[in-house]
Amino acid sequence: MFLIIVLAHWAEHVAQAVQIYIWGWPVKQARGVLGIPFPWLVSSEWMHYGYALIMLVGFVLLRPGFTGTSRTWWNIALGVQIWHHLEHLLLLVQALTGAYLAGRAVPTSIVQLVAPRVELHLFYNAVVTIPMLVAMILHSRPAKDAASAPRCTCAAEPA
Repeated sequence: MFLIIVLAHWAEHVAQAVQIYIWGWPVKQARGVLGIPFPWLVSSEWMHYGYALIMLVGFVLLRPGFTGTSRTWWNIALGVQIWHHLEHLLLLVQALTGAYLAGRAVPTSIVQLVAPRVELHLFYNAVVTIPMLVAMILHSRPAKDAASAPRCTCAAEPA
């Protein structure tokens, strides 16, 4: 279920990038897949915060299943997601209070002060997803001499 949520979120960001960089749509009109029929979703900080929170909870709940090197990679993804969650919490607080960071006209995250939001979220998704995928691959294919075997039956026989 967690992977489906991650893939659906990726699909939204990739669709938005295609709309902007391939089709030439203005950023405000590039709303991904769900944002076309439901434009309020894209501008809802609650929706973005909710996704960041679901991701954080998923990482924490699934963490005990990872051991050894796979856990190290999972922890890297978790660390990046903690920061991403804090950025979305900051955006949500700004949206709720109307007090925007650095005098901006819209809610702005810390890294958004130096990077545009669309590109920033593609970057965040990549730096969360890549170590998560490495962790999942290492988890499903543990080394024969691994000090701590996975605590599940989804892993293949050690190589």
